[in-house]
Order: sequence, then structure tokens, then C-alpha cells
Amino acid sequence: MSDYEPLKFYVPEPTGRPGDEPDFTKLIIPDAGSARKPAIDCRPQEIKDLATTIIRVMNRDGEAVGPWAEGIDDDVLLDGLKAMIRTRAFDERMMTLQRQGKTSFYMKCTGEEAIAIAHKLAQTKGDMNFPTYRQQGLLLATDYPMEDMINQILSNEKDPLKGRQLPILYSARSHDYFTVSGNLGTQFIHAVGWAMASAIKGDTKIASAWIGDGSTAENDFHSALVNASVYKPPVVFNIVNNQWAISSFRGIAGGDEATFAERAHGYDIPSLRVDGNDFLAVYAVSRWAIERARRGFGPVLIEWVTYRVAPHSTSDDPSKYRPKEESTAWPLGDPILRLKNHLIARGLWSEERHAQAESEYDEEVRVATKEAESHGVMGAGSSPKDMFEAVFEELPPHLREQRQKMGV
Repeated sequence: MSDYEPLKFYVPEPTGRPGDEPDFTKLIIPDAGSARKPAIDCRPQEIKDLATTIIRVMNRDGEAVGPWAEGIDDDVLLDGLKAMIRTRAFDERMMTLQRQGKTSFYMKCTGEEAIAIAHKLAQTKGDMNFPTYRQQGLLLATDYPMEDMINQILSNEKDPLKGRQLPILYSARSHDYFTVSGNLGTQFIHAVGWAMASAIKGDTKIASAWIGDGSTAENDFHSALVNASVYKPPVVFNIVNNQWAISSFRGIAGGDEATFAERAHGYDIPSLRVDGNDFLAVYAVSRWAIERARRGFGPVLIEWVTYRVAPHSTSDDPSKYRPKEESTAWPLGDPILRLKNHLIARGLWSEERHAQAESEYDEEVRVATKEAESHGVMGAGSSPKDMFEAVFEELPPHLREQRQKMGV
């Protein structure tokens, strides 16, 4: 007889499935203002505790407290709130377009707006972002033409990418937004290489890389961290932990036994864990990390703790895999509502101004959408010849033959 039990392995399970009550008891939320702010030149091992807590600035009364609250201009907060309202209005209209059959696909960032927008406002012109498909706020916080974004979503005759990219995979390098790759994880490797090139050129521009919690399980994530650990380029690694990667929860990517921020410790990279729904915290930590990278102290990794309120995409139905009330039960709240209340309490905003801003941005998106639709919808304005152009410097023989057969 064997002395051993049959072998088995562990499969992580979320705290709730459809029909269950939402359960966020495992998420330990420290008091706002309790996390210390380290020196810009600290050593990675000196801030290991900041990878296991959650840096927060706004308390339950909407007050900004603690060392991370210092030195944030009111204009930044007002610009941030407006950009978040604008982004949410954009998302709602684009989702409607997809439901109307005018575009094939869309992905919202509802509940995550503060992360991309606050980070963008902390950057300097020329700092390059390597985003995923849920950082549209990086563009909507700038003067990038909204109509161009919608044209790309509709794949019409004015599409800047000529229908070669899936809707929402924008490319706007002039606005510091590198072409989005549908192969998740590659963003981290690209950002490391770009940051190294910036240093080789003697430039002062840094790179920001973006990834979701699920994609931290990809090999590209670890390859990027190895190179960043060795060569210490000026790059900020952003992990948007929104709890769900398509239909698999964060635990499948290893986010339950340790935080995602802690993964940087094995690479001697400093890391911090932040309330991603607290605009002030996102801006303050982004500014710290960007400044550290620009000063030549190497890479930084940040885990943004947030929640994906919307479906993963228009192809997804979250009611099939998570509790129906989970998004409303998320304990860190809505980033727009939290910043709105903070500014109202300080006399910098009002309910009337908020309603007016919502109306103005709804109208801006409506007008831009109407103009974009005039150039075609769902690929109606693109030409088959576009697929052969601007891809190869010299078209290979087999593609030349295909093009000739198509008569384009």
C-alpha cells in the first residue's frame, strides 16, 4: 500500500459567481493618507511595504489627506474631472453605435477613467504611452480629434488606419500614443526598448507601459521586467488590476496569493499599489514615478486597484461569470463621483456645473459622431486596396498576385 495520497493541484476560484452575493472582504482598504511618500531616489527594497498596501488620498468625506495630497494644482483636478466626464460620454455613445450595427466592436473603460487620465496629466509632452485597448482616456485627455477616433472605430473612408486595425486599437504617435497591439503583453517589451532608445539618444522623455491583470501571466511581462531590471531604462510599468480578465478573475493570473505589485520585487524594481479610483492618488503616484524615471533612477511598477464595471467588450456578458451586483458593491467607488464630491466640498465645482459639463460633452460626442457617420460606417467607406498598402516596403510577389486578381 502507498503511504501517499493521490496528487492534486489547486485551481483558484473567485469569491462569487452569478447568483452569489458580492464579496470584497479580502480587499483590505487602509485609511486614506496612511501610506508614506518615499524619497524620489529611494532603493527598491526600502519601499516594499508600498506594494502590499493601497495608497489613498481621498477619505470617505472627500477630503484630501496625507503626504501624497500635497502640491496638486486645482487646475489639474478640474481638467481631470472634465476629461473623465468626456471619456464616459464617449464610451456610452460608442457602445450605442455598436448596438446599432454601425461598428463591429467596442470596449469601455467605465470605472477606470481616473487611471489613464490622471497619468496622462502627470506626463510631459513627448513621454510615450504603450497602451492596451482600455486607455482611451490617454487620448481624450488631450486635443486629439475625437472625430478621428470615431472614424477609426467605424472603419470608414476617413479612418486614419485605413481599416487595418480592429476598432479601438488606435495609433496616434503625435499625441504620445503608440499603436495598440491586440497581442497583450507586447506593450511592456516595446516600452522598455523605446525607453532605452530615449536614453541612448540623450533625450529626457520617458515611456509608460500599460497592461491588465490577466496579461501579467504572459511571458512578455516577465521578459520586459528582466530587461528593465538589468538596463534600468526610464519606464513606468502600469498594471491595471480591474479584477477580471475577460471571464477569468485576477486569481487565475496569480493575483490572490500576492499582489501584482509584489512581482517587481524579484526584479529589484520599486513598486507601489494604488487606489485606481482615487484621482488624486493616481496623479500623485504617477507624478512621483515619472519624475523618478526622468531623473535617471530607473523603472517603476505601479498596480492600480480598480474594477471593470462594463463588460470586457461588446462581445462579453459578465452576468455569466460574476455576481450581478458586484460592480455596484465595489468598495472603492466611482472615480468621477469621488472627484466631483471632493471639488464641490472645496467650492471648486457644483452640481449645476457638473450637469452642464455632462450635457456639453454629450453634445460634443453627438456632433462628432454624426460627422464621422457621414463618411461611412462598418467599413462602408474603405477600399480593398488599402489592405495592400503601407504594410510592406516592397509588396511580396504573392500579395502582388492577389492584388492583381482583385483588380485593385
